[in-house]
Amino acid sequence: MTDKVSLKELLESGAHFGHQARRWNPKIKPYIFDIQEGIHVFDLTKTKEKLEEALEFLKKSAKEGKSILFVGTKKQARDKVKEVAEKSGQFFVKERWLGGTLTNFEQIHKSLKKLEEMRTKRKAGDYKLFTKKERLDIDREIERLERFFGGLSGLERLPDILVVIDIKKEDVAIREALMTKVKTVALVDSNSDPTSIDYPIPMNDDATRAVAYVLDLMEKAILQGSKSRPKGQDSK
Repeated sequence: MTDKVSLKELLESGAHFGHQARRWNPKIKPYIFDIQEGIHVFDLTKTKEKLEEALEFLKKSAKEGKSILFVGTKKQARDKVKEVAEKSGQFFVKERWLGGTLTNFEQIHKSLKKLEEMRTKRKAGDYKLFTKKERLDIDREIERLERFFGGLSGLERLPDILVVIDIKKEDVAIREALMTKVKTVALVDSNSDPTSIDYPIPMNDDATRAVAYVLDLMEKAILQGSKSRPKGQDSK
């Protein structure tokens, strides 16, 4: 079993607060408990249930050696997304989702190879005979590639799963996942449509503490799954 989800922690972290009622998506209705002072309030018992389903899926997927790509470019999530992805041995996008990351993965893979080659050459001293300006340009290019593709380093094929923090903000990523049949796990706020997600987690996707709590649980679930993977099976 994955770690138990705490209703108390969800409540104290503000996971129950949705958006203003007038900004809602009617498809989120099954997960709404009430409207308080014009704000939708999530039914946290349902949030807990959906979160546990998502955690079990991530644990099982990690056990099977599937690759997981975390996507969270909003300020409240990006650093935590990077931390959790790295600790669990997975991949991440924290700056900006580049259109075609899934639907034109071949091109993305070329950029990853270019980054890898440039890093290797710099480390080996292959750029030592270049002029100072040329070396500076190379450093800047590596920095640019690192910023946008660094979290995808080592990804040789399409990821099996996308974990998304805000599906409204990352709508292009969600559309690409649907087109390429990549499974999705996502935090879904009251202004979004949960029916487009394979494993929706209805909750506040703006509360830093709530997002961090859920990501920590995901990290533990993935690590638990990875540890129980049969020996010799690739992790990615």
